[in-house]
Amino acid sequence: MIRLLSLIIFSVCFQHLISQTLRDKVVIKTKLFVIEYSEKLEQPISIQYTVICPNGTASRSGMDFYTNDSIHTSDNADYANNIYDKGHLAPAADFNCDKQTLLQTFSYLNCALQNQYLNRGVWKMLEEQERIWAKTEVVVVSVKLNFSSKCEILPTKATIPLGFLKIIELKKNKKIYKFYFENSTPVKKTFWDYQVKP
Repeated sequence: MIRLLSLIIFSVCFQHLISQTLRDKVVIKTKLFVIEYSEKLEQPISIQYTVICPNGTASRSGMDFYTNDSIHTSDNADYANNIYDKGHLAPAADFNCDKQTLLQTFSYLNCALQNQYLNRGVWKMLEEQERIWAKTEVVVVSVKLNFSSKCEILPTKATIPLGFLKIIELKKNKKIYKFYFENSTPVKKTFWDYQVKP
């Protein structure tokens, strides 16, 4: 009986230990995007999406980011009392066809620690340009986050990305634009100043 009880306790503890092991990469595929997420970093590694609602009008009123039960992500505490916004990687405005679709972009899986001046400045301007192109184009976007051993880790355990590489493909015109933004306050005025030349 004691031996059986010990075995049960060991099994429960072992299962708990496995469930607490954080993964380097988890791939999530939804109807809106494909995300590679690092539970260890508590940040996305990359995302790919196609702009589907460049003229959408759904309201984001009352919406806030939410966590995922099966994937360990960042949460509200990581964004409190610092300079980092909850930066949408796949912009909410690209998916505001209706409230249900819009809400899917508010997952912490789609959220990065992004300098607030970058998020509200040239990054936002480039998102607006995506939607302008998407009125006449098929616009496919990839974002890759830059991490290294130099990254700062917050007391809440989330890792701050060094920067963001955004690749925008215009399918009809067969054009590809690449932009790299350091995760800091921008010093240049337009997103074109951050274009990566071939």
